Order: sequence, then C-alpha cells, then structure tokens
Amino acid sequence: MNTFKKGFVFGLVTAIGTVAGCLYAFKKNVVDPIEAKEAMVDDQKRRTLHKMHSAHQG
Repeated sequence: MNTFKKGFVFGLVTAIGTVAGCLYAFKKNVVDPIEAKEAMVDDQKRRTLHKMHSAHQG
C-alpha cells in the first residue's frame, strides 16, 4: 500500500507539472506575442496622433 501512495503522489505531481508547463508554453508562444503586437500598435497610434496634432498647430 505504501508503494501505491508514493506512485499516486508522484503521478499527481507529474500531471500538475505537465499542465503547468503546457500553460506556460502557451502563454509564451501565443499570449505574449499578441500583447507585444498590441503594445506596438498602441505606441504607433500615440505617435501618429502626436505628429498629426503638432503638424496643424499653425
């Protein structure tokens, strides 16, 4: 029975680690590039608006 408990705990920890690794990899490969692209677009919009307003000052 002691071997069963050790195996169960080891399997549970392994499964949790695998799920955590998959979620981390998904975040790094999918979510972070999307957020970086959105930040770049927002920065470009901000700079464009600044240029547009400064060009019509006078």
